[in-house]
Amino acid sequence: MALKKTILVACGTAIATSTVVARALEEALKARGINVLTRQCKAMEVKSQLAGVDLVVSTTPVPKDLGVPVIQTLAFLTGIGKEAVIEDIVKALQS
Repeated sequence: MALKKTILVACGTAIATSTVVARALEEALKARGINVLTRQCKAMEVKSQLAGVDLVVSTTPVPKDLGVPVIQTLAFLTGIGKEAVIEDIVKALQS
């Protein structure tokens, strides 16, 4: 079994939007056989929440120089480009 990857999901308030994105990520990656743990935070908290994180997925701008890959997207909310973003996330988790 592959190691579990941790994804930090950030949005403006860490309530509704990040919850929708986190659940969608978990489902999409599970369907691809990727074991993930999602954690949620406010965008302004990202730097302080990086311990043990493999990837940051955000619906709002966050710093790019975090030492882990960062993917900013609204695809999980709009559905537009969702499959392409999922593939980008898979690639980021495999590198």
